[in-house]
Amino acid sequence: MAEAITKNKFGDKIYVDSIGVNEKLSKINPFAVAVMAEMGIDIANHKAQDFDDLNDNSFDLIIAFSPEAHKRALQLTEGHSTEVEYWPMDDPTGTEGNRENILSAFRTLRDKLVRKIDERLQC
Repeated sequence: MAEAITKNKFGDKIYVDSIGVNEKLSKINPFAVAVMAEMGIDIANHKAQDFDDLNDNSFDLIIAFSPEAHKRALQLTEGHSTEVEYWPMDDPTGTEGNRENILSAFRTLRDKLVRKIDERLQC
């Protein structure tokens, strides 16, 4: 979601790539697809990547959303001048209840990402 939001807002002004650190990220969550579609952003065909899939590790900034990703980013950038930031985010995939409850959790994450990206990456 963060990659798609950033690409939508900044186009080619910022190079952005996203990766995950756990197996459940290998398939795009249909609730994530739904809430991004509400913003006019199609992520249905997004293919999740892993740290091992990176072709390049010369990033200026890495933003991690989980403790595991933060740890991996710090290991990856050891000895580099890359900034690593940790933005703790609630994982909506564990939300229980009806469809609207789950969508609400994904909307909350999406909206938080939009705010944080706007604040941090103003161009």
